[in-house]
Amino acid sequence: MTWVDHMLFLGCVALATYAQTMTGFAFGLVLLGLTGLFSLAPLPEVSNVVSMLTLANALVALGRARSHLSWSLIRPPLAASLVGVAVGVAALEWISGSTAMLLRWLLGLTILACAILLVARTRPLARVSSRLSFILYGGLSGVLGGLFSSAGPPMVYHLYRQPLPLPLVRNSLLVLFSANAVVRLSLVAGHGSLGATALWLSLEALPVVVGLTWLVRRYASAESVQAVKRMVLVLLLLAGLGLLIPATRALLA
Repeated sequence: MTWVDHMLFLGCVALATYAQTMTGFAFGLVLLGLTGLFSLAPLPEVSNVVSMLTLANALVALGRARSHLSWSLIRPPLAASLVGVAVGVAALEWISGSTAMLLRWLLGLTILACAILLVARTRPLARVSSRLSFILYGGLSGVLGGLFSSAGPPMVYHLYRQPLPLPLVRNSLLVLFSANAVVRLSLVAGHGSLGATALWLSLEALPVVVGLTWLVRRYASAESVQAVKRMVLVLLLLAGLGLLIPATRALLA
């Protein structure tokens, strides 16, 4: 990567961090989508960067908010998500070894699907969903976490519809994300796929993530959340289409 690529990468990190801090999700998808769109680094490497930064953020947040956790609620989707992470990492290893263009196509499709979830208007449920639904959403989150280190959208969509206290939802997601990141990084390292590039990019991006998160939490207003959601939607649509259309043409050629 040239110094211009590094500056552009840090700009993508800043946008992803801002989106994550204001909306509670989308860090991985925005960062992966933008870096993939600009071809700044291989997608598996950026996925490893997302895992490390997600784990760092989650551990800091959990250290200050350990209450409001229901293990009986989070244990089934957590177990399913960890199995899903293993499936996603195995699929990533196979796809990366066969065709990188298929990986870009899958990422573009995932980003577009998550953009649709972002604007989907859903009513809160009258009662908590069944354990099976939590397991299914947890498993899907794990697969996305293993593939792209972006486990958020399915469980965010599912948990925020439940008639549960907001702190419980947020802390449950933090536990899920941090556990997924630990398992994913362990599996990737075990396969010998955790290279020095991902480590250096993570160290490079960490001050931007920490500093911008502090600034946004201190000075951003609640009224700007809807505007940020629209910005995230536009970013996801541009990144998703920018990856999906060229990859589709290449795969059909």
